[in-house]
Amino acid sequence: MSRRGWILFALLSIAWGIPYLLIKIAVAEVPVPVLVFARVTLGAAILLPLALRRGQLPRLAGHWGPLAAFAALEFVIPWGLLSHAEIRLSSSTAGLLMAAIPILTVVITRLGGHHEHLGGRRLLGLAAGFAGVFVLAAPDLSGDAVSVAEVLLAAVCYAAAAVLAGRRLSDVPALPMTAACLAMASLVYLLPAVAAWPATLPSPNALAALAGLAFVCTALAFVWFFALIREVGVTRAVVITYINPAVAIAAGAIVLSEPITPLTLSGFALILGGSVLATVRPNERATAGQGDVARRVA
Repeated sequence: MSRRGWILFALLSIAWGIPYLLIKIAVAEVPVPVLVFARVTLGAAILLPLALRRGQLPRLAGHWGPLAAFAALEFVIPWGLLSHAEIRLSSSTAGLLMAAIPILTVVITRLGGHHEHLGGRRLLGLAAGFAGVFVLAAPDLSGDAVSVAEVLLAAVCYAAAAVLAGRRLSDVPALPMTAACLAMASLVYLLPAVAAWPATLPSPNALAALAGLAFVCTALAFVWFFALIREVGVTRAVVITYINPAVAIAAGAIVLSEPITPLTLSGFALILGGSVLATVRPNERATAGQGDVARRVA
């Protein structure tokens, strides 16, 4: 991989590894609807002009139904669920649970009528991945079962969005698709955000977290991802999927002093190993469709 490719990879590892930390900081002072509205609106405000300048928006014609469904599964539902869950759940736990998305994608693809033979290796990967999810979730089930369920439901939404995009939106360019879906999510959250608007201005830390989520973790991250795909190809670019949880763990530990326990590391190893086994076919590295472009954004 070229030097530029490594730089983009490093930037994206950070940009898609720290949203959990920034959500945790922001949601302590900012209501969930306002948080999500700010993130999707600022993200759309940056990406829409880029799509317009490239003349790609007309290519969305005829795809508005699948685009609306993708926007709901990729942004509207999971970003609300994840933000609400992190009111109580640690950022590192949320990031690690979301690492199960590749495994959930395999399951949803299977349930959706794709009858590809899984084989013993991939079945072992599925079992290991779900065991890792249980190891991570078990300590929180007694007090934060709802939060754990919210994160896992968000992961299911991301996985379903990947499948939907691969089947119904594979011929739609990623940049205008992302920009349009962010704009749709902004419209959905407009009235809830107005109703929940805080009476006082949040602290500088919360505002900085919101800005980071919108500009770095959403708008810039997509621009970097598109550039990374052009530089190294899709197959190498989606390896970022397996790096983000480690960044989430490190960020939570360094900034918020969240503990890194042997149980955390064991769960991460099971999910990571299971994801690799479940998603990499013999003699073929895992590839990604349009849905993979957005599914790593928390």
